Amino acid sequence: MAAAPGTGHSASVKSFAVSVKQGTSKINAAVHEMGPDILVAVWGGTHPHIGAIGMAQVRQSLRVAEETSATGSVFTFLGHKEDLLVKPLAEELTRRLARNAVVVAGIHWDNLTDDEINTVVKLCRKLTERIIVRLSHP
Repeated sequence: MAAAPGTGHSASVKSFAVSVKQGTSKINAAVHEMGPDILVAVWGGTHPHIGAIGMAQVRQSLRVAEETSATGSVFTFLGHKEDLLVKPLAEELTRRLARNAVVVAGIHWDNLTDDEINTVVKLCRKLTERIIVRLSHP
């Protein structure tokens, strides 16, 4: 458990919003810096919700001892596919920023084609890059 407020540790949380769009597809994120950790909520489409939660922890690279890497885990609600988005996003944030990350996502459009799903995946990658840039250059 973390130290209680008033024991010398800052209790501030910094937050910002980011979004990306292509055509009619728009993905939004609310990013919260909670001390050294990062919490990201991602949503888009017609029914924002929580479909999956991904988390990544900073660890030493198994290949290059001087580099930082990440270990990730996912929880997915039945019938949802956001696990394909949250784990890579959390791991990329952790790997690139050397900070633990939790990503919660719920993105839904009815009857997406494979091309539309690929667009959503690309938008999430672009969103990740924007978050990294913003967190790297406060």
